Amino acid sequence: MTEPSYLAAVRESYDTVAADYVRRVKEPAELDPVSRAMLAAFAELAAPLGPVADLGCGPGKVTAHLAALGVPVFGVAVSPRMIELARTAYPELRFIVGSMTALDIADGELGGILAYYTTHHTPPQWLPTVFAEFHRTLAPGGRLMLAGHVGNGEHLRPTRAYGDHPVSYESHLLPPDRIAELLPRAGLVVTTRVVQEPEGGAKRQAGTFLAYKPE
Repeated sequence: MTEPSYLAAVRESYDTVAADYVRRVKEPAELDPVSRAMLAAFAELAAPLGPVADLGCGPGKVTAHLAALGVPVFGVAVSPRMIELARTAYPELRFIVGSMTALDIADGELGGILAYYTTHHTPPQWLPTVFAEFHRTLAPGGRLMLAGHVGNGEHLRPTRAYGDHPVSYESHLLPPDRIAELLPRAGLVVTTRVVQEPEGGAKRQAGTFLAYKPE
């Protein structure tokens, strides 16, 4: 499959901001209690089921957090620079360069998938492809946690980020109901949906979804 054009902007942007991103993004232990609890719940659900892929892992902070919770996890990101930083910071873990639109993972290989603050860069027309990849690579009974920015359909085009570096990626803040519709269309059963209002300096709503692939 030909790579979607938006991925080049995501890759280049995160390669550019990678070093400042690591310094500016919170450690998982510093997240709000609800976010930490959702990660802990996902870890408990997915850990017994086999390998877990942290898709869009960035510099590996959340990957390492899951590993510390006993999850057999590895990280995947489209940015080679982010993967380089993750490998340096967490040499005991596996990190690979890859895209959620075409994962180099066998059918039914995964016990779990974490997509943590990454799918908002995916144009809405590509989400069915991404969610179909989630379904394809999950084993029957495998668990998904998807978390990220949500909204009322806003389409954001920032020009600078993370230390005032130039970026060209875009963000698409879909309504939670829309995400909750798309996941079942890909064959995934949504069990939990949490929407957090902005607080503590946050600017946008956050949505977290737990789902599984039926057996």
